Amino acid sequence: MLNSHYCPHTPEEIQEMLSVIGVASVEELFAPIPPALRATTFNLPTGMSEFETFSRMQAIAGENSQGMTHFIGGGFYDHIIPSVVDHLSGRAEFYTAYTPYQPECSQGTLQALFEYQTAICRLTGLDVSNASLYDGGSACAEAAMMALRVTGRSRIVVDGCVSPFSRQVLKTYLFNLDVEVVEIAPQGGLLDRAALAALLDDRVAAVLIQNPNFFGSIEDFSGLADQVHGVGALLIGSVYPISLGVLKSPGEIGIDIAVGDGQSLGNPLSFGGPSFGFIAAAKKYIRNMPGRIVGETVDRNGKRGYVLTLQAREQHIKRHRATSNICSNQGLCALRGLIFLSSVGKEGLADLARLNRDKAEYAKARLSAIPGVSVLQASVTFNEFTLVLPKNAAAVVAGLLEMGIAAGVPLGDYYKGFNNCLVVTVTEKRTKREIDLFAKELEVALCI
Repeated sequence: MLNSHYCPHTPEEIQEMLSVIGVASVEELFAPIPPALRATTFNLPTGMSEFETFSRMQAIAGENSQGMTHFIGGGFYDHIIPSVVDHLSGRAEFYTAYTPYQPECSQGTLQALFEYQTAICRLTGLDVSNASLYDGGSACAEAAMMALRVTGRSRIVVDGCVSPFSRQVLKTYLFNLDVEVVEIAPQGGLLDRAALAALLDDRVAAVLIQNPNFFGSIEDFSGLADQVHGVGALLIGSVYPISLGVLKSPGEIGIDIAVGDGQSLGNPLSFGGPSFGFIAAAKKYIRNMPGRIVGETVDRNGKRGYVLTLQAREQHIKRHRATSNICSNQGLCALRGLIFLSSVGKEGLADLARLNRDKAEYAKARLSAIPGVSVLQASVTFNEFTLVLPKNAAAVVAGLLEMGIAAGVPLGDYYKGFNNCLVVTVTEKRTKREIDLFAKELEVALCI
């Protein structure tokens, strides 16, 4: 309920605010929330001591199922996190650090971010990286904004195989701008090349692709950059960082701006966040990058030091020249990504990627042997693949949850005609026994 005690606004002011966002009443504002999920009253208990509160929270947390086996991906992945990541990122000098405005007081944080930028550049095969972004979805949107600034155009073409979550964030970012977002419907789980060719003209600022895509398919995008550059547009690629241990880097493919979510690099799932987004680009686009870029220099005594070389916020430069408002972003999560990459190393990342692929291939063979089940054979895959089931995928997933198996992401809510399709993810954490149990329970669920 809105009243003068909780909301010091007049009814006229409230109505004006509602009209600005396009709703007629408070009831209409909350209409998307199912009635069963709305709080009709706040029946709060009496006050408790810190010890009592902590004990109560532990009891509530203990009610959560601890025996769930995860085959869910779709952008967030259940990977092993080396213990060194928690140990180092939990040190007070990192854990409590804030925006490093004063370089003389922040050399440790600045050096860590500089090394993070270096790691992202090496991972993506591109020239420059900023000091991280919020998440993978906003990274896609920031890359699109970069392309709009670079080209001065007003159309973004998006492959429908890009994560639907990232596509929604992109549309939200661009909603109030005079920009057209054109989506290309997937063709059997792959980019419709003919549809893309028909859309490429001098109005297109950028083409956004994802590899591996949301269906798990890996595409050979060799030559696509030349096709996109032929009309003066940029190619943006969203990538899964672990897969880059075995796949060509974005730089090798000719991608101009590479983005992605860094959750798989040493960050826990934590109910969907926090994570961090990364962005890397060719050097000629550096002044159009969002956020901050840490640079290495020397002081007047010739000693090595680190500073915020470029800061593109409106607080630091003329507002009309600002490229973003990114500041106190996910620096600690990005640090965890750096520690993860440093601990596994180049060869370790390749070994990790191969282990993901090999376990997924075993699961693919095991699951597709079930009568009525097949794999969407659009392309080769990494650690995700799409199963085609003889039943509604969402119903099957709901049944398997009761058996302690989170089976994957049903595609029916995101793609028309894919109600029986399920994206399954297999990381290095999944064992042969768990995969075999999944196959056994799936076969039972399909027979019910």
